[in-house]
Amino acid sequence: METLNELHDAMMKGQAKGVTGAILRNLVAYTHEHFRAEEAMLASANYPGLAAHRALHVELAKQVNGYMSRFEHGEITLNLHLLKFLRDWLTNHIQKADRAYGACLAAHSDR
Repeated sequence: METLNELHDAMMKGQAKGVTGAILRNLVAYTHEHFRAEEAMLASANYPGLAAHRALHVELAKQVNGYMSRFEHGEITLNLHLLKFLRDWLTNHIQKADRAYGACLAAHSDR
């Protein structure tokens, strides 16, 4: 959410080009660490949907790496696409896919 807001604020101020590189580098690092930690947590809880959830993470990581590559090649329209991607990630993955394992983790923590 913080990354989404940071990019949006920079776009509104006409400063997106100056912050996009840092935002993308942070996003690449965040996705790697967050997905690793989340998958370890799901594995320890024996989450039955781990393989499917891991596949979602692989796809999201590919998209983030694709944005980084596009930025490095100077794509001008990247910021609007990146903002939409981050918004979709927040609404689709975090609010839907991540919520799907909530009951499993809650049951595991009660043990």
